[in-house]
Amino acid sequence: MIHIKVPARICFYGDHQDYLGLPVIAGTINRYIELKAVPNSSNNFKIKLRDLNNSVSLPINDSLIKIKNGDYFRSSMAILKKKGFVFDKGYTIEISGNIPVNAGLSSSSALVVCWLRFLVEIQEKLIPVTDIEIGILAYQAESAYFNQPGGIMDQYTIAQGGLLFIDTETEKSSSLSSKMGTLVVAESGITKQTLQVLKDARLYAQNAIKAVQKTVPNYNIKDSIKTDYDKYKALVPSKFQSHWYATIHNYDITKRARVELQKTNPDTAVLGKLMNDHQEILQNQIKNTPEKMTKMMYAALKAGALGTKIIGSGGGGCMVAITNDDSKEKTINAFLASGAVAAYEVKLTQN
Repeated sequence: MIHIKVPARICFYGDHQDYLGLPVIAGTINRYIELKAVPNSSNNFKIKLRDLNNSVSLPINDSLIKIKNGDYFRSSMAILKKKGFVFDKGYTIEISGNIPVNAGLSSSSALVVCWLRFLVEIQEKLIPVTDIEIGILAYQAESAYFNQPGGIMDQYTIAQGGLLFIDTETEKSSSLSSKMGTLVVAESGITKQTLQVLKDARLYAQNAIKAVQKTVPNYNIKDSIKTDYDKYKALVPSKFQSHWYATIHNYDITKRARVELQKTNPDTAVLGKLMNDHQEILQNQIKNTPEKMTKMMYAALKAGALGTKIIGSGGGGCMVAITNDDSKEKTINAFLASGAVAAYEVKLTQN
């Protein structure tokens, strides 16, 4: 039997930055998608999606020409076929997991990474594929193939594991300290609005940068510092002002968080403050946080959490809180009492 287990991910700092070529800090947690497979005598991948109570049958000789939007099983096969991978045996497959769906923890990216690892493992002729290459393939299959607006963060983080600083322009990553304190995830019960939030945020941020570059042609957002917001503000049309602010200040927060997480013993109070600063921008400038979730996070902070933020693109989904052992249960109870449908401790996984 083939058994593959792939974790969920949380972006802690740098939301809405990866599609600008700016860095993010993200990590994998102990929530998983699992795949179990055994060979069968058919020429099909017979997939049972246990949690969705659904089944899919994919012919191993599928033409893979007309692929519907969001059909990551076939897009993954199509990409691998172009690279010389061969599918010559059917399998009966069961997929399940405990990652909440459409909630900001990248259940879809975890599924794609899991599926790709399976397709690589079943090759008769061994084709070495690194974790980074899996991340690249997953991005191609999930986002690029369907021309979706997201960046590389989800797939790269999940494929590599651990807490990472990812330079999304060079696609290089480095490990950071996992000593972030005690982490709590809360599920809001509000459905995420991924594509619309991402589309608007990406377009507005890119237009803000272009407006600056129109007057300052050599301006590189990767070289920006916090004072650039005021320095170039007058060059940015009012419609894009909020996203100009978000781009500059979120980048600054990510860089400061990286410095803290490179220490042997990071200060969780500092990390919590930076997380709160990041959330304030997501809420007020990018406007990706429903009022109900804002109230839930406020309740968690009031109960003793050091920092809270929405996870993922926004519009709904999950939240994360940095706490300590003394405030963990109070934070969980505060989330639940203020309307969250679930709240629980999570731990960062290692590579």
